[in-house]
Amino acid sequence: MAERKAAQRAALNALRRARRSAEKAGVSLSEWEGEFLESVSERVKTHGRAFGDPEKGAPGQALSMMQGRKLKEIAAKASGEPPKRRWGRKAPPKPEK
Repeated sequence: MAERKAAQRAALNALRRARRSAEKAGVSLSEWEGEFLESVSERVKTHGRAFGDPEKGAPGQALSMMQGRKLKEIAAKASGEPPKRRWGRKAPPKPEK
């Protein structure tokens, strides 16, 4: 039980940190990203975790794997990092001059 509470606190802190860092950096989050942060934090506060299907996340975790990935992407955007390529795709080769 203590592990679930700790995971819940960690998830809520990560969500708050992502929003605060975006605000401090002056990065505007898309409408979808703002709704995502709000809805996930609300579900974590209400239910203790943000997903219903136990197949989508590890036991005792507050966020599913995809929610964790999206949260990392939002935090990276807020810190000014360029977006990473998804799904293992490599960047196209640069043309030689």
